[in-house]
Amino acid sequence: MAPPPPLRSNGTSVLDADVTKLAGNGETTMISQIALNMSRGMDGGGTTVLADPAAMAGTAAQGAMQPMNGGQAATPAANSRAASPFQAKGQGPTPGNPTLQELIKAAFDKGFSDVHVGVGEVPRYRDRGAIAHTEWPATDKATFYSWLHEILTEEEIAKFEATLDFDGATQYEFARVRINIFDSLHGPAMVMRLIPLKILTCEQLNLPPVFKDICHYHKGLILITGPTGSGKSTTMAAMIDYINDSMPKNIITIEDPIEFVHKSRTALIKHREVGINTLKFDNALKAALREDPDIILVGEMRDRETVNTALKAAQTGHLVMGTLHTNSAVKTIERVLGLYQPEEQPAMRIALAESLVSVISQGLCRTTDGKRAAYHDIMINTDAIRDYIRKGELDEIEQLIPKCTFDGMCSMNQALYKLYEEGRITEETALEMSPKSNEMAQMLRGRV
Repeated sequence: MAPPPPLRSNGTSVLDADVTKLAGNGETTMISQIALNMSRGMDGGGTTVLADPAAMAGTAAQGAMQPMNGGQAATPAANSRAASPFQAKGQGPTPGNPTLQELIKAAFDKGFSDVHVGVGEVPRYRDRGAIAHTEWPATDKATFYSWLHEILTEEEIAKFEATLDFDGATQYEFARVRINIFDSLHGPAMVMRLIPLKILTCEQLNLPPVFKDICHYHKGLILITGPTGSGKSTTMAAMIDYINDSMPKNIITIEDPIEFVHKSRTALIKHREVGINTLKFDNALKAALREDPDIILVGEMRDRETVNTALKAAQTGHLVMGTLHTNSAVKTIERVLGLYQPEEQPAMRIALAESLVSVISQGLCRTTDGKRAAYHDIMINTDAIRDYIRKGELDEIEQLIPKCTFDGMCSMNQALYKLYEEGRITEETALEMSPKSNEMAQMLRGRV
Protein backbone atom coordinates (compact mmCIF):
# COMPACT_ATOMS: atom_id res chain seq x y z
CA MET A 1 0.00 0.00 0.00
CA ALA A 2 1.44 3.36 -0.99
CA PRO A 3 2.23 5.71 1.92
CA PRO A 4 -0.01 8.76 2.29
CA PRO A 5 1.32 12.00 0.85
CA PRO A 6 3.25 14.25 3.26
CA LEU A 7 1.14 16.85 5.03
CA ARG A 8 1.40 20.55 5.57
CA SER A 9 1.51 21.84 9.12
CA ASN A 10 -2.26 22.61 8.79
CA GLY A 11 -3.04 18.98 7.94
CA THR A 12 -3.77 19.29 4.22
CA SER A 13 -1.92 17.33 1.56
CA VAL A 14 1.06 18.97 -0.14
CA LEU A 15 -0.40 17.69 -3.39
CA ASP A 16 -3.12 20.32 -3.02
CA ALA A 17 -0.58 23.07 -3.63
CA ASP A 18 -1.41 24.81 -6.89
CA VAL A 19 1.95 26.16 -7.97
CA THR A 20 0.75 26.74 -11.53
CA LYS A 21 -0.82 29.98 -10.39
CA LEU A 22 2.55 31.23 -9.19
CA ALA A 23 4.57 31.01 -12.38
CA GLY A 24 4.32 30.55 -16.12
CA ASN A 25 3.71 27.12 -17.57
CA GLY A 26 7.37 26.70 -18.51
CA GLU A 27 8.44 27.06 -14.89
CA THR A 28 5.77 24.98 -13.18
CA THR A 29 7.72 21.71 -12.92
CA MET A 30 10.88 23.41 -11.74
CA ILE A 31 9.13 25.47 -9.07
CA SER A 32 7.15 22.46 -7.85
CA GLN A 33 10.39 20.57 -7.35
CA ILE A 34 12.07 23.50 -5.60
CA ALA A 35 9.04 24.01 -3.37
CA LEU A 36 9.03 20.39 -2.27
CA ASN A 37 12.80 20.41 -1.71
CA MET A 38 12.63 23.62 0.32
CA SER A 39 9.75 22.35 2.42
CA ARG A 40 11.51 19.24 3.73
CA GLY A 41 12.69 19.47 7.34
CA MET A 42 12.65 17.81 10.75
CA ASP A 43 10.92 18.90 13.92
CA GLY A 44 12.58 18.67 17.31
CA GLY A 45 11.27 15.17 17.87
CA GLY A 46 12.58 13.72 14.65
CA THR A 47 9.23 13.77 12.81
CA THR A 48 9.14 15.02 9.24
CA VAL A 49 7.29 18.34 9.00
CA LEU A 50 6.57 20.11 5.73
CA ALA A 51 6.05 23.82 5.46
CA ASP A 52 3.30 24.98 3.12
CA PRO A 53 4.70 24.33 -0.38
CA ALA A 54 2.40 26.92 -1.92
CA ALA A 55 4.11 29.59 0.12
CA MET A 56 7.51 28.02 -0.54
CA ALA A 57 6.77 27.88 -4.25
CA GLY A 58 6.12 31.59 -4.21
CA THR A 59 9.56 32.10 -2.69
CA ALA A 60 11.05 29.71 -5.24
CA ALA A 61 9.35 31.49 -8.13
CA GLN A 62 10.59 34.84 -6.92
CA GLY A 63 14.13 33.55 -6.39
CA ALA A 64 14.17 31.77 -9.76
CA MET A 65 13.46 34.99 -11.61
CA GLN A 66 15.85 37.23 -9.64
CA PRO A 67 18.96 38.48 -11.50
CA MET A 68 22.17 36.73 -10.43
CA ASN A 69 25.24 38.83 -9.48
CA GLY A 70 23.72 41.94 -10.97
CA GLY A 71 23.02 40.33 -14.35
CA GLN A 72 19.80 39.61 -16.19
CA ALA A 73 17.09 37.46 -14.72
CA ALA A 74 17.86 33.75 -15.03
CA THR A 75 15.74 31.76 -17.46
CA PRO A 76 14.00 28.50 -16.50
CA ALA A 77 16.52 26.64 -18.64
CA ALA A 78 19.42 28.16 -16.72
CA ASN A 79 17.85 27.23 -13.40
CA SER A 80 16.94 23.70 -14.42
CA ARG A 81 20.36 22.44 -13.32
CA ALA A 82 19.49 23.09 -9.69
CA ALA A 83 16.31 21.02 -9.97
CA SER A 84 18.15 17.82 -10.80
CA PRO A 85 15.95 14.73 -11.26
CA PHE A 86 18.75 12.71 -9.67
CA GLN A 87 18.51 14.17 -6.19
CA ALA A 88 16.31 11.48 -4.69
CA LYS A 89 18.02 10.06 -1.63
CA GLY A 90 18.77 6.37 -1.77
CA GLN A 91 19.49 6.17 -5.50
CA GLY A 92 22.97 4.74 -5.97
CA PRO A 93 25.49 5.33 -8.75
CA THR A 94 24.59 4.22 -12.25
CA PRO A 95 25.83 0.73 -13.29
CA GLY A 96 29.59 0.56 -13.73
CA ASN A 97 30.32 3.43 -11.34
CA PRO A 98 31.70 2.97 -7.81
CA THR A 99 30.23 4.37 -4.63
CA LEU A 100 32.06 7.36 -3.20
CA GLN A 101 33.29 5.26 -0.30
CA GLU A 102 34.83 2.78 -2.74
CA LEU A 103 36.63 5.62 -4.52
CA ILE A 104 37.96 7.06 -1.28
CA LYS A 105 38.97 3.65 0.14
CA ALA A 106 40.94 2.88 -3.04
CA ALA A 107 42.74 6.23 -2.71
CA PHE A 108 43.47 5.59 0.96
CA ASP A 109 44.80 2.08 0.34
CA LYS A 110 47.21 3.39 -2.32
CA GLY A 111 48.39 6.36 -0.27
CA PHE A 112 46.88 9.03 -2.53
CA SER A 113 46.23 12.45 -1.00
CA ASP A 114 43.22 13.74 -2.97
CA VAL A 115 40.25 12.51 -4.99
CA HIS A 116 38.89 14.62 -7.88
CA VAL A 117 35.44 13.90 -9.34
CA GLY A 118 33.11 15.89 -11.58
CA VAL A 119 30.24 15.47 -14.01
CA GLY A 120 31.60 14.46 -17.41
CA GLU A 121 35.06 13.63 -16.04
CA VAL A 122 36.79 10.37 -15.16
CA PRO A 123 37.57 10.22 -11.41
CA ARG A 124 41.18 11.10 -10.71
CA TYR A 125 43.57 10.86 -7.77
CA ARG A 126 46.54 12.95 -6.69
CA ASP A 127 49.54 10.68 -6.34
CA ARG A 128 52.53 12.38 -4.64
CA GLY A 129 51.79 15.67 -6.32
CA ALA A 130 50.73 14.40 -9.77
CA ILE A 131 47.17 13.84 -11.04
CA ALA A 132 46.53 10.17 -11.90
CA HIS A 133 43.65 8.73 -13.96
CA THR A 134 41.42 5.84 -12.89
CA GLU A 135 39.72 3.12 -14.93
CA TRP A 136 36.23 4.18 -13.86
CA PRO A 137 33.87 5.63 -16.50
CA ALA A 138 33.13 9.33 -16.78
CA THR A 139 30.82 10.50 -14.01
CA ASP A 140 27.22 11.25 -14.93
CA LYS A 141 24.96 13.58 -12.96
CA ALA A 142 22.98 10.74 -11.37
CA THR A 143 26.15 9.21 -9.99
CA PHE A 144 27.49 12.56 -8.78
CA TYR A 145 24.32 13.32 -6.85
CA SER A 146 24.28 9.81 -5.39
CA TRP A 147 27.78 10.56 -4.06
CA LEU A 148 26.55 13.79 -2.51
CA HIS A 149 23.80 11.87 -0.74
CA GLU A 150 26.45 9.54 0.72
CA ILE A 151 28.15 12.36 2.60
CA LEU A 152 25.77 15.34 2.85
CA THR A 153 22.39 16.01 4.38
CA GLU A 154 19.50 17.34 2.30
CA GLU A 155 20.10 20.76 3.87
CA GLU A 156 23.77 20.72 2.87
CA ILE A 157 22.92 19.74 -0.71
CA ALA A 158 20.39 22.58 -0.82
CA LYS A 159 23.07 24.95 0.49
CA PHE A 160 25.43 23.90 -2.31
CA GLU A 161 22.74 24.36 -4.95
CA ALA A 162 21.94 27.81 -3.59
CA THR A 163 25.53 29.09 -3.29
CA LEU A 164 27.30 26.82 -5.85
CA ASP A 165 30.09 26.23 -3.32
CA PHE A 166 30.36 24.02 -0.25
CA ASP A 167 33.12 23.29 2.27
CA GLY A 168 32.86 20.53 4.82
CA ALA A 169 34.26 17.28 6.12
CA THR A 170 33.16 13.72 6.71
CA GLN A 171 34.68 10.67 8.32
CA TYR A 172 34.99 6.98 7.47
CA GLU A 173 36.36 4.16 9.60
CA PHE A 174 39.73 4.48 7.88
CA ALA A 175 40.13 8.24 7.24
CA ARG A 176 38.69 11.70 7.66
CA VAL A 177 37.93 13.57 4.43
CA ARG A 178 37.89 17.32 3.79
CA ILE A 179 35.35 18.19 1.08
CA ASN A 180 35.04 21.08 -1.37
CA ILE A 181 32.14 21.04 -3.85
CA PHE A 182 31.82 23.63 -6.60
CA ASP A 183 30.05 24.28 -9.88
CA SER A 184 31.95 24.46 -13.17
CA LEU A 185 31.34 24.96 -16.89
CA HIS A 186 30.64 21.24 -17.39
CA GLY A 187 28.68 20.68 -14.18
CA PRO A 188 29.25 20.19 -10.46
CA ALA A 189 32.57 18.82 -9.23
CA MET A 190 34.14 17.81 -5.93
CA VAL A 191 37.63 17.55 -4.47
CA MET A 192 38.29 15.46 -1.36
CA ARG A 193 41.47 15.64 0.73
CA LEU A 194 42.20 12.47 2.71
CA ILE A 195 43.27 13.07 6.30
CA PRO A 196 44.60 10.02 8.19
CA LEU A 197 42.86 9.24 11.47
CA LYS A 198 46.25 8.39 12.95
CA ILE A 199 48.25 11.54 13.58
CA LEU A 200 51.91 11.16 12.67
CA THR A 201 54.47 12.20 15.26
CA CYS A 202 57.29 14.70 14.81
CA GLU A 203 59.69 11.76 14.61
CA GLN A 204 57.66 9.97 11.95
CA LEU A 205 57.62 13.17 9.88
CA ASN A 206 61.38 13.65 10.39
CA LEU A 207 60.81 17.17 11.68
CA PRO A 208 63.89 18.99 13.04
CA PRO A 209 64.21 19.08 16.87
CA VAL A 210 63.40 22.81 16.91
CA PHE A 211 59.73 21.96 16.20
CA LYS A 212 59.44 20.42 19.66
CA ASP A 213 61.46 23.23 21.22
CA ILE A 214 59.04 25.93 20.13
CA CYS A 215 56.10 23.92 21.51
CA HIS A 216 57.47 24.66 25.00
CA TYR A 217 56.90 28.41 24.71
CA HIS A 218 54.18 29.67 27.04
CA LYS A 219 53.14 32.63 24.92
CA GLY A 220 53.67 34.14 21.50
CA LEU A 221 52.74 33.54 17.87
CA ILE A 222 53.87 30.53 15.80
CA LEU A 223 53.09 30.66 12.08
CA ILE A 224 53.22 27.54 9.89
CA THR A 225 53.07 28.60 6.24
CA GLY A 226 53.24 27.19 2.74
CA PRO A 227 51.19 26.70 -0.41
CA THR A 228 48.07 24.54 -0.52
CA GLY A 229 48.97 20.85 -0.20
CA SER A 230 52.34 21.47 1.44
CA GLY A 231 51.49 19.56 4.62
CA LYS A 232 50.96 22.51 6.96
CA SER A 233 48.04 20.83 8.74
CA THR A 234 49.97 17.58 9.14
CA THR A 235 52.94 19.39 10.67
CA MET A 236 50.77 21.42 13.02
CA ALA A 237 48.87 18.28 14.03
CA ALA A 238 52.17 16.59 14.95
CA MET A 239 53.10 19.56 17.13
CA ILE A 240 49.70 19.57 18.86
CA ASP A 241 50.00 15.81 19.34
CA TYR A 242 53.38 16.30 21.03
CA ILE A 243 51.89 18.91 23.38
CA ASN A 244 48.84 16.70 24.01
CA ASP A 245 51.10 13.81 24.96
CA SER A 246 53.41 15.66 27.32
CA MET A 247 51.93 18.93 28.66
CA PRO A 248 48.88 19.62 30.88
CA LYS A 249 47.53 22.43 28.68
CA ASN A 250 44.09 23.63 27.58
CA ILE A 251 44.06 23.72 23.76
CA ILE A 252 41.30 25.26 21.64
CA THR A 253 41.36 24.73 17.87
CA ILE A 254 39.40 26.89 15.39
CA GLU A 255 39.31 25.48 11.85
CA ASP A 256 37.31 25.57 8.61
CA PRO A 257 36.72 22.66 8.42
CA ILE A 258 38.20 20.59 11.25
CA GLU A 259 40.89 18.35 9.80
CA PHE A 260 42.83 16.27 12.34
CA VAL A 261 40.79 15.32 15.41
CA HIS A 262 42.75 15.04 18.66
CA LYS A 263 41.50 13.15 21.70
CA SER A 264 42.41 14.73 25.03
CA ARG A 265 45.28 12.95 26.78
CA THR A 266 47.60 14.94 29.04
CA ALA A 267 46.14 18.10 27.51
CA LEU A 268 42.48 19.10 27.23
CA ILE A 269 41.50 19.78 23.60
CA LYS A 270 38.33 21.38 22.25
CA HIS A 271 37.67 21.61 18.49
CA ARG A 272 35.49 24.33 16.94
CA GLU A 273 34.50 24.46 13.27
CA VAL A 274 33.73 27.75 11.53
CA GLY A 275 30.22 27.64 10.09
CA ILE A 276 29.07 24.95 12.53
CA ASN A 277 30.35 25.76 16.03
CA THR A 278 31.07 29.44 15.35
CA LEU A 279 30.34 31.95 12.59
CA LYS A 280 33.78 33.50 12.05
CA PHE A 281 37.42 32.85 12.91
CA ASP A 282 37.66 36.21 14.65
CA ASN A 283 34.51 35.60 16.72
CA ALA A 284 35.81 32.26 17.94
CA LEU A 285 39.26 33.66 18.62
CA LYS A 286 37.84 36.48 20.75
CA ALA A 287 35.64 34.01 22.61
CA ALA A 288 38.62 31.70 23.17
CA LEU A 289 40.31 34.40 25.26
CA ARG A 290 37.51 33.91 27.81
CA GLU A 291 37.76 30.10 27.77
CA ASP A 292 40.93 29.77 29.87
CA PRO A 293 43.18 28.64 27.00
CA ASP A 294 46.89 27.94 27.11
CA ILE A 295 47.15 27.32 23.36
CA ILE A 296 44.87 28.51 20.55
CA LEU A 297 45.17 26.99 17.07
CA VAL A 298 43.73 29.12 14.26
CA GLY A 299 43.30 27.18 11.03
CA GLU A 300 43.95 30.18 8.81
CA MET A 301 44.85 33.83 9.45
CA ARG A 302 42.58 35.19 6.71
CA ASP A 303 42.19 38.88 7.54
CA ARG A 304 43.50 41.71 9.67
CA GLU A 305 40.79 41.25 12.31
CA THR A 306 41.96 37.68 12.93
CA VAL A 307 45.62 38.79 12.94
CA ASN A 308 44.83 41.60 15.40
CA THR A 309 43.07 39.24 17.79
CA ALA A 310 45.83 36.61 17.43
CA LEU A 311 48.48 39.20 18.29
CA LYS A 312 46.43 40.35 21.27
CA ALA A 313 46.12 36.76 22.48
CA ALA A 314 49.87 36.21 22.02
CA GLN A 315 50.67 39.40 23.93
CA THR A 316 48.37 38.51 26.83
CA GLY A 317 50.02 35.23 27.75
CA HIS A 318 48.73 32.65 25.25
CA LEU A 319 50.52 30.55 22.67
CA VAL A 320 48.81 31.03 19.30
CA MET A 321 49.46 28.79 16.30
CA GLY A 322 48.19 29.72 12.85
CA THR A 323 48.73 29.16 9.13
CA LEU A 324 49.22 31.38 6.10
CA HIS A 325 49.67 30.67 2.39
CA THR A 326 53.17 32.12 2.01
CA ASN A 327 56.37 30.56 0.69
CA SER A 328 59.07 31.85 3.06
CA ALA A 329 59.53 33.32 6.53
CA VAL A 330 60.30 36.79 5.21
CA LYS A 331 57.33 36.75 2.81
CA THR A 332 55.13 35.79 5.75
CA ILE A 333 56.12 38.93 7.64
CA GLU A 334 55.55 40.97 4.47
CA ARG A 335 52.09 39.39 4.03
CA VAL A 336 51.04 40.21 7.59
CA LEU A 337 52.30 43.80 7.34
CA GLY A 338 50.59 44.12 3.95
CA LEU A 339 47.21 43.76 5.66
CA TYR A 340 47.72 47.22 7.14
CA GLN A 341 47.96 50.74 5.77
CA PRO A 342 51.48 52.21 5.44
CA GLU A 343 50.94 54.51 8.42
CA GLU A 344 49.91 51.50 10.55
CA GLN A 345 52.87 49.31 9.65
CA PRO A 346 55.47 50.74 12.09
CA ALA A 347 53.22 49.87 15.04
CA MET A 348 52.53 46.42 13.56
CA ARG A 349 56.26 45.76 13.12
CA ILE A 350 56.71 46.40 16.83
CA ALA A 351 53.77 44.14 17.68
CA LEU A 352 55.15 41.34 15.50
CA ALA A 353 58.66 41.75 16.89
CA GLU A 354 57.33 41.39 20.43
CA SER A 355 54.92 38.53 19.71
CA LEU A 356 56.52 36.18 17.19
CA VAL A 357 58.06 32.94 18.38
CA SER A 358 58.79 31.42 15.00
CA VAL A 359 57.79 31.39 11.35
CA ILE A 360 58.11 28.03 9.58
CA SER A 361 57.49 27.83 5.85
CA GLN A 362 57.12 24.35 4.41
CA GLY A 363 57.19 22.63 1.05
CA LEU A 364 56.93 19.00 -0.10
CA CYS A 365 59.11 17.21 -2.63
CA ARG A 366 59.22 13.71 -4.10
CA THR A 367 61.83 11.40 -2.65
CA THR A 368 63.84 8.69 -4.38
CA ASP A 369 61.74 5.95 -2.73
CA GLY A 370 58.52 7.30 -4.27
CA LYS A 371 57.31 9.06 -1.13
CA ARG A 372 57.37 12.73 -0.19
CA ALA A 373 59.44 14.71 2.30
CA ALA A 374 59.02 18.13 3.86
CA TYR A 375 61.64 20.87 3.67
CA HIS A 376 61.53 24.08 5.66
CA ASP A 377 62.49 27.71 5.93
CA ILE A 378 62.72 28.20 9.71
CA MET A 379 63.00 31.59 11.40
CA ILE A 380 63.31 31.82 15.18
CA ASN A 381 62.64 35.24 16.68
CA THR A 382 66.02 35.86 18.30
CA ASP A 383 67.16 39.29 19.51
CA ALA A 384 68.80 39.98 16.15
CA ILE A 385 65.71 38.94 14.17
CA ARG A 386 63.50 40.97 16.49
CA ASP A 387 65.61 44.08 15.89
CA TYR A 388 65.44 43.66 12.10
CA ILE A 389 61.65 43.26 12.23
CA ARG A 390 61.29 46.48 14.23
CA LYS A 391 63.41 48.35 11.69
CA GLY A 392 61.68 46.77 8.71
CA GLU A 393 64.98 45.42 7.39
CA LEU A 394 63.55 42.15 6.12
CA ASP A 395 66.30 41.53 3.55
CA GLU A 396 68.75 41.31 6.44
CA ILE A 397 66.62 38.57 8.00
CA GLU A 398 66.84 36.52 4.81
CA GLN A 399 70.62 36.79 4.91
CA LEU A 400 70.79 35.96 8.63
CA ILE A 401 68.65 32.80 8.67
CA PRO A 402 71.23 30.47 6.99
CA LYS A 403 73.91 31.64 9.43
CA CYS A 404 71.95 30.79 12.60
CA THR A 405 71.72 27.01 12.42
CA PHE A 406 72.77 26.83 16.10
CA ASP A 407 69.43 28.48 16.96
CA GLY A 408 67.53 25.91 14.91
CA MET A 409 67.10 28.12 11.86
CA CYS A 410 67.64 27.01 8.29
CA SER A 411 66.84 28.14 4.78
CA MET A 412 64.90 26.06 2.28
CA ASN A 413 68.06 25.53 0.26
CA GLN A 414 69.85 24.18 3.33
CA ALA A 415 66.94 21.82 4.02
CA LEU A 416 66.88 20.61 0.40
CA TYR A 417 70.64 20.13 0.35
CA LYS A 418 70.41 18.02 3.52
CA LEU A 419 67.82 15.78 1.86
CA TYR A 420 70.14 15.50 -1.16
CA GLU A 421 73.12 14.58 1.04
CA GLU A 422 71.04 11.88 2.72
CA GLY A 423 70.20 10.43 -0.70
CA ARG A 424 66.50 11.07 -0.24
CA ILE A 425 66.11 13.40 -3.25
CA THR A 426 67.93 13.76 -6.55
CA GLU A 427 69.94 16.74 -7.71
CA GLU A 428 67.19 17.53 -10.22
CA THR A 429 64.56 17.61 -7.48
CA ALA A 430 66.70 19.88 -5.32
CA LEU A 431 67.08 22.34 -8.19
CA GLU A 432 63.41 22.13 -9.16
CA MET A 433 62.09 22.82 -5.65
CA SER A 434 64.68 25.43 -4.69
CA PRO A 435 63.43 29.03 -4.31
CA LYS A 436 66.94 30.16 -5.34
CA SER A 437 68.10 27.69 -7.97
CA ASN A 438 71.39 29.50 -8.74
CA GLU A 439 72.42 29.29 -5.10
CA MET A 440 71.34 25.65 -4.97
CA ALA A 441 73.42 24.85 -8.06
CA GLN A 442 76.46 26.32 -6.32
CA MET A 443 75.75 24.32 -3.17
CA LEU A 444 75.51 21.11 -5.20
CA ARG A 445 78.88 21.88 -6.78
CA GLY A 446 80.48 22.58 -3.42
CA ARG A 447 80.94 26.30 -4.00
CA VAL A 448 78.77 27.46 -1.11
